[in-house]
Amino acid sequence: MIFVAAGTQDGRELAGYLLKMGYEVVASVVSAYGESLLKQYQGIKINCEPLDVAGFVEYFKKHHIEAFVDASHPYAVNASQNAMDACHKAGIPYIRFERPETPLKYDKAHYVDSYEAAAKKAAELGDSIFLTTGSRNLGVFAKAEALAGKRVICRILPEPGVVEQAISLGFTPASIVAMQGPFSLEMNKAFFQQCNTQVVVTKNSGHTGGADTKFAAAMELGLELVIIDRPKIEYDAEADCNEGVLLLLKKQGI
Repeated sequence: MIFVAAGTQDGRELAGYLLKMGYEVVASVVSAYGESLLKQYQGIKINCEPLDVAGFVEYFKKHHIEAFVDASHPYAVNASQNAMDACHKAGIPYIRFERPETPLKYDKAHYVDSYEAAAKKAAELGDSIFLTTGSRNLGVFAKAEALAGKRVICRILPEPGVVEQAISLGFTPASIVAMQGPFSLEMNKAFFQQCNTQVVVTKNSGHTGGADTKFAAAMELGLELVIIDRPKIEYDAEADCNEGVLLLLKKQGI
């Protein structure tokens, strides 16, 4: 059986692909919504229980897992490191599915290596800032001294807990856009224009994460872009497409 960390759209599609290729697959997700999306794949097994390194090792042994395919979000570095550590302890192959980055050439693109640095750079570049970095690190921006007095809009998932979190951090209803992406070029432009945006803060999450249309919208409007670089991690084995993952499994004799 193959364990797939499938909390992303491409992770779910990869799990479905491996099922079609004849593998038994258990897919791991972190939300009820993610679980509902996986149920379209007939025969897939689903794990919703959060697992640490020890939990992974125990799960691998109990369910006879032959390989771990990590299709978690490109910025979920801690989850990837825990999974890789667990594979080393359990003696099973670890394969990383890494979606390609979106190429960008833009003289108003500013690259930083942390959310804290993104908040500081955004404050230097303008007074109206649009966050497209998700909800997990909203607190960094809410507490950033550099952003005091700035207008900061956050675009987050329309889940009650996520919206409540944003409000608890001080974001008002007027500064919250609760919609699920990815968004088209025209939709992004409309958001940025409606909010009188000067600076867009984002991540290079690739085409699946909507980075291409965010970049294009900012460029067409001449906005400043603050891009948080992907975290650097040395993976055991890596592929950027479903066929590449299959090839790596075959090389392992699986």
